Amino acid sequence: MTTSDAILSRLMQLHPKVIDLSLDRMERILAALGNPERRIPPVIHIAGTNGKGSTQAMIRAGLEAAGKRVHAYTSPHLAHFHERIRLAGELIGESELAAILEECEAANGGQPITFFEITTAAAFLAFSRVPADYTLLEVGLGGRLDATNVIDHPALTVITPVSIDHTQFLGETLPEIAGEKAGIIKQGVPCIVGPQAPEGREVIETRAEALNAPLRIARQDWDSYCEHGRLVYFDEQGLLDLPLPNLPGPHQIQNAGTAIAALRALGFGESAAEAAVTRAEWPARMQRLTSGPLTEAAADCELWLDGGHNPAGGEALAATLAAMPPRPTHLVCGMLNTKDVEGYMRPLAPQIRSLIAVPIPEADATLSAVETETVAAACGIAATTAPDVLDAVRRIALEEPGSRILICGSLYLAGVVLRENG
Repeated sequence: MTTSDAILSRLMQLHPKVIDLSLDRMERILAALGNPERRIPPVIHIAGTNGKGSTQAMIRAGLEAAGKRVHAYTSPHLAHFHERIRLAGELIGESELAAILEECEAANGGQPITFFEITTAAAFLAFSRVPADYTLLEVGLGGRLDATNVIDHPALTVITPVSIDHTQFLGETLPEIAGEKAGIIKQGVPCIVGPQAPEGREVIETRAEALNAPLRIARQDWDSYCEHGRLVYFDEQGLLDLPLPNLPGPHQIQNAGTAIAALRALGFGESAAEAAVTRAEWPARMQRLTSGPLTEAAADCELWLDGGHNPAGGEALAATLAAMPPRPTHLVCGMLNTKDVEGYMRPLAPQIRSLIAVPIPEADATLSAVETETVAAACGIAATTAPDVLDAVRRIALEEPGSRILICGSLYLAGVVLRENG
């Protein structure tokens, strides 16, 4: 049988010559497949710039702790494509994935379609054939014209914090980008809104009002914060005193609040909320690496991995480092040339001692190590280059034993690290 990797490679070749965000290709292939998106379990649709994946992981942990079977769709994958599709709690198997991809390839008939569109169609097909209680859908890009935005009546929509990213597709300003994210809001469907800048929140509120969609807005209808080493959440139903999220970083407090607000809107109580914050797992979000060749190369240094890649991600990472026990911190950083590299690095500069820039293997849009080094230097960071992550880690461990090493700058780099480190 043909492997999923071979089929995925073929599907890459179908990509349109010009990227135009549109639902036309998606609607065409779904019709050819018999519209499986109409037969999947109730959908919780999640958009936003930062925190989508962590929030989805927490919602899933809460639902599963309540005994619910949950499908989940996320992107991009880190080590293996199978990570994108979770069927009733389990990653999709190789034979099932290969069969579904071939079915979608046949239904598409060789017509132009993006990789994300045809693989999203495959996820819908898989979800339609396995019983579950809920389907968690993470938006790939934007919202209004994203391939996931073909669900007419989800059970709930969620918008995590919106910030500047993907300006080439979504617009140059925060209101424009928020308008794209708000495109997932549906007529009469409740929407949970994470913390937003005022100009973004205004756009979301206007869209919801036009569609008569009830909003539950952070810092208005609910809030979450850290107090005495505990997570405090409150809304009109009352106050919850919970452990801090097991996903590290101050920004996870707001992601946890968004997840809890979603669970409460679905009718789940305190035990689901506690499981959301204590049981969620999400790789490459300030993940401690404790085994593998890179850990051996790091010797007695702490080794961490994070996939944040935009200015808001840089700010969240800087806040996380500031809250950690003091230790000399060095970055190993690789970024894509489509990102605001300076905006990402500036918040990090006060928290780190140096940066070693590396290219991202197998990424066409990688920023060269020299270019990354140049931007870091412009941000006041002592920077140099290395040919790869392993070389950089070895160098830091030799020059400053016992320090903290953080590999960061891109989910694509994080995926390479997780694959190569085992």
